[in-house]
Amino acid sequence: MRELLTIDPAAREPPFEQVRLQLTALIESGRLPPGERLPAVRQLASDLGLATGTVARAYKELEATGLVTTARGAGTRVAARPEAAGAEGRARLEAAAGAFLDRAAALGATPEQAAHALERVARRR
Repeated sequence: MRELLTIDPAAREPPFEQVRLQLTALIESGRLPPGERLPAVRQLASDLGLATGTVARAYKELEATGLVTTARGAGTRVAARPEAAGAEGRARLEAAAGAFLDRAAALGATPEQAAHALERVARRR
């Protein structure tokens, strides 16, 4: 995993956000497929030269948006795609949308502005 993630100490985003954004991109692009096990928090933190709490926060936020699941003994794994998971997937997708709106609100955006930004990004993909 170390070869897939890089931390830029000069970046605007804090390290946990860099980890979260990079893992999100890897999951959404399919480079990390559903069921793929992520490294343990301690291992990834050591590999990246970060505190364990930094990686734990990134994993927690990924779990809140439904991109990963964590189970005692099974570790943290990439979640099934929402479109393939029925009602549970839709609920995870709505949780991700809520997290997006919360983040947009923290940046001072209205829900309408956030929706327009999402539409612009989606058109570019």
